[in-house]
Amino acid sequence: MAACIKPETSDEQEWILEPLCFPERPAAEIGSFSHDDAEVVTCMFCSHSNPLLEKDLLLKHLVLEHKLVIADVKLIADFPRYMQYWKKRISEQPITDFCSVIKTNAQGPVEKQEHYFLLCDVLPEDRVLREELQQKRLEEILEQQQRERDDNSFQRICMFCNEEFTGNRSSLLNHMAREHSFSMGLPDNIVYCVEFLDHLQRKLDNLQCLYCEKTFRDKTTLKDHMRKKQHRRINANNHEYDRFYIINYLELGKTWEEVQSEDDREMVENEEDDWSDWQAHPMCAVCLFCEQQSESMDQIYTHMEETHGFDLHKLKTELHLRFYQQVKLVNYIRREIHHCRCYGCQEKFGSKAEVIHHVMDAGHVMQLPETSTWDQPQYYFPTYENDALLCVLSDSDSESEDHGRGGDIPVIAEDISNLRALKQTSVLNHLLKDTGCPS
Repeated sequence: MAACIKPETSDEQEWILEPLCFPERPAAEIGSFSHDDAEVVTCMFCSHSNPLLEKDLLLKHLVLEHKLVIADVKLIADFPRYMQYWKKRISEQPITDFCSVIKTNAQGPVEKQEHYFLLCDVLPEDRVLREELQQKRLEEILEQQQRERDDNSFQRICMFCNEEFTGNRSSLLNHMAREHSFSMGLPDNIVYCVEFLDHLQRKLDNLQCLYCEKTFRDKTTLKDHMRKKQHRRINANNHEYDRFYIINYLELGKTWEEVQSEDDREMVENEEDDWSDWQAHPMCAVCLFCEQQSESMDQIYTHMEETHGFDLHKLKTELHLRFYQQVKLVNYIRREIHHCRCYGCQEKFGSKAEVIHHVMDAGHVMQLPETSTWDQPQYYFPTYENDALLCVLSDSDSESEDHGRGGDIPVIAEDISNLRALKQTSVLNHLLKDTGCPS
């Protein structure tokens, strides 16, 4: 979940209204796969509206004006219909009947406490709605795919050799895979094929490499580059392609490049032409104070200790930090530095470089404010949603005991102990069978 939480300060410039990401690891977003981006979506509480293409502006409005966070928006198949449904339901019943309530600054003064509402699929009604929207979208996509499979009026020239193909789209796609080692995937895994080919053709016409997406001075240089660098493939990090793969409508959370690489292993027999080097970049942890990053957590901990004098393990031991307290501390430091403010003395600076220089010179690296300042529920939410450092924090030996005493436990909307049963009863498990998906 990517949440937007307003900090304690009233300074509007310091509000974090959208998830932050480290530039080297941009967040993946599948999107709603909607063709009509001009469709207007209306707020579920008031008359405010935005085009679907500007969905993020509406989400910011919900946070700022109504203190509502919608979880996993990118996995909602039809966002306009989703909003229409909840607009009607909230007009009938109080929002607290549907949402979890998150109190910020829980240990602080009452006047600084605020309540935010979380709408997510832990609520059975919300989960059923999302599954129904997903099934309807899937049915529409399967109908579109079947039309394309049955269409024998397809006519297209190969992007690489100018050979013309007519009849069924599969003849062109298989030709490019066999003759040019360029596979978009198996034909039956692709939808909106003509739009897909148009998109790729425009890139080539603009002298842009399809893999690294660099632009070259002429067509000959581009062809040599793609051949020598083995860039005759699609950029796995470009999520513009998500909507063209049927898997993104069947299995939420599974990426199209995983399926495409599976398809390639079936089509390509020559080891030199396989796509074994098409792999996701390993996740790297980024230093709290600089741009240094490493795939080894030991290296990043050593770097922070030797270069900046920050010893997270020492703080954990001295302060007896439980797992979720470590999470909140990291998120707190990340956010304070993002706001160019010293987390130790709260002095404000004009840039991140200045605040880091101050922290080092003033000896504030290991100086933390009162625990009540950073041990707050809002810091459960990552400052950077792709922060790998949060994934490797170690549990304390006494954590299980603390949980038994009801200590530092995050807000949970309802009992999800029977989550396996919920997954087993999901309509998504029966979509292919129910819709009679063609093989």
